[in-house]
Amino acid sequence: MIRRVLAGVVAIGAAVLAGPATGLAQQPQPDPGVTVQLNDNTAYELGLVNKYVHGDSNVALAQCPGEGLKAPRSTTFSSPVLSVGKYDYGPLIGVPANVSAEVELKEGTAPGAYPLTVNCNGKSYTATFSVPSRQVGAVPSGGARAGDGSMAS
Repeated sequence: MIRRVLAGVVAIGAAVLAGPATGLAQQPQPDPGVTVQLNDNTAYELGLVNKYVHGDSNVALAQCPGEGLKAPRSTTFSSPVLSVGKYDYGPLIGVPANVSAEVELKEGTAPGAYPLTVNCNGKSYTATFSVPSRQVGAVPSGGARAGDGSMAS
């Protein structure tokens, strides 16, 4: 009985070491070095990667293998909730990207998670970014205002 169990364990171990069976589908691996993201962290502000920042400039970034340090001019960004503007096809200092584009949130976009896609050398790569709720821009009428003396007795 022990020999049967031991033989079964050895057979299973040999099958695992031999690798996957030829009939099994393998997961596609992303191309090495290709990245896509919205915004990048700075030395004084963290938590910006893949988050839309209301009231500030936002930039789509990608690393796309191409011509030397530059991304191919055929590289493009797309998103259902972003308007893509001016492109820059070249390496950026301190950011792992060689193509960037200015982006703006389309009017009426609700808070949530959305895709940002880069088309790089004929293939598409997608990251997910979040759009947070907008902060209240005005103090409600009758609300206390800091520094105006309204709370003084």
